[in-house]
Amino acid sequence: MIERLEFILALARERHFGRAAQFCNVSQQTLSAGVKQLEERLGVMLVQRGSRFQGFTPEGERVLEWARRIVGDARAMRQEVASLRRGLSGMLRLAAIPTATPVVALLTTPFRTRHPDVCFSVQSTTSSDIGRLIADLEIDAGITYLENEPLGRVTTVPLYRERYKLLTAVDGVHGAKDSVTWDEVARLPLCLLTPDMQNRRIIDRHLSPDGRQSTPLLESNSMIVLLSHVRTAKWASVMPAVLADSFRLGDRVRAVPIGEPDISHVVGLVIPEREPMTPLCASLLAETRAAAPGIADTVASL
Repeated sequence: MIERLEFILALARERHFGRAAQFCNVSQQTLSAGVKQLEERLGVMLVQRGSRFQGFTPEGERVLEWARRIVGDARAMRQEVASLRRGLSGMLRLAAIPTATPVVALLTTPFRTRHPDVCFSVQSTTSSDIGRLIADLEIDAGITYLENEPLGRVTTVPLYRERYKLLTAVDGVHGAKDSVTWDEVARLPLCLLTPDMQNRRIIDRHLSPDGRQSTPLLESNSMIVLLSHVRTAKWASVMPAVLADSFRLGDRVRAVPIGEPDISHVVGLVIPEREPMTPLCASLLAETRAAAPGIADTVASL
């Protein structure tokens, strides 16, 4: 039964029978047969079939919710039994919004010191993807914004308040200032993240308080692309202070604090709301709560 529920989760992830089978390391025939057997056992159709995967039936959507819960509990049980036998070990899978990546090491480094047999997988992605990855049991925890958009059923630990800086040429129009206003920033030739990033949507709200979307001259989902343009001293960008201060800007670019109004947004850890938690998640939650005050102080000093 658990294996067949894993098939359902893979189908939800991949939206394609062949890719779902590859993800589960089985043949497409085996996966299709397993889904069919689950349908026969439950007495309902779960998947809308055609020449390709067309989605789940209403009954399938409900089974998918149960599959996430049951498979999550089964994995937690196996992990707990393994940790009782040989201590905490395994892979801790994390995802972080791009603007929070500099703080990941502030969590993983002390965690590894206390639990040396744990390995990490860290990916950078959007806040909406973090919610989906948690729901589909593809990651154990995420680092994302806590206030602005729905998070789902998660336990949260605030880490720091994200504030913003203008990255601009030293000899630019605002390069010598101690601070700038959001209205002044809105008049510059900006390069910003793409609108699918929550950071961009936050910045849009402050650049255009009347609700209009900002119109940067360049958009990218890569912070490296934005930084490479800023380093030419011909472009400007808005980045969180924690990110701006992690770059080597050189002697041609300055990071100028943005005030008037002083804007901040809470970034923190999100972990699936499940009881009992997996040993890895429970340990990460405890370590994060202990480290959070120090992380907040470190970021506030930037």
